[in-house]
Amino acid sequence: MLELDHIAVAGATLDEATEACEAALGVTLQPGGRHALFGTHNRLLGLADGLYLEAIATDPDAPEPDRARLFGLDRFSGRARPTNWICRCDDLAAMLAHLPDGLGAPVALGRDDLRWLMSAPKDGVLPFDNCHPALIQWQSLTHPSAMLEDSGCRLRRLTVRHPEADSLQALLRPLLDDRRVMVETGAPALSAEFDTPHGTRLLE
Repeated sequence: MLELDHIAVAGATLDEATEACEAALGVTLQPGGRHALFGTHNRLLGLADGLYLEAIATDPDAPEPDRARLFGLDRFSGRARPTNWICRCDDLAAMLAHLPDGLGAPVALGRDDLRWLMSAPKDGVLPFDNCHPALIQWQSLTHPSAMLEDSGCRLRRLTVRHPEADSLQALLRPLLDDRRVMVETGAPALSAEFDTPHGTRLLE
């Protein structure tokens, strides 16, 4: 089975991604770190219910990676916005065997005391125009959400839109039971609604 793990907000720069999150939710993100293998860096926001929000962008100080960056960052343009949702599982290799081609192979990653496996498409773009969830298997004893301050924010709804919503829903329905996740027909896009200390806020 899959469980919602976190939501990624990409930007042309990390500052742009961070500012989009902070302006929408009215809270301050915490420092994250660097992903040397992919040449990216991030900042994080702890959410209720064991979730977190990740602002992510290409790291201009990192060497050019020898592979495509995750989340389609090599092709990213436009305003900072939610681009990906990430689900965790207990056995990434086994889960990938049940899902469509294009999710990629497991790649081992780490930052500080955190260790995880991540599905990494060859071109960096996930199926359904990046709207299929990325998959992660945590190998650390502690989940990142437990290391983050309480922001007072809770996810109300994650809406995933795609022209082939019915096909995406059919793939995910047997694996993901989460009423917060809505798959709707429309142009490829993600949006997320949160309860915050300032009321209900939308990040899109």
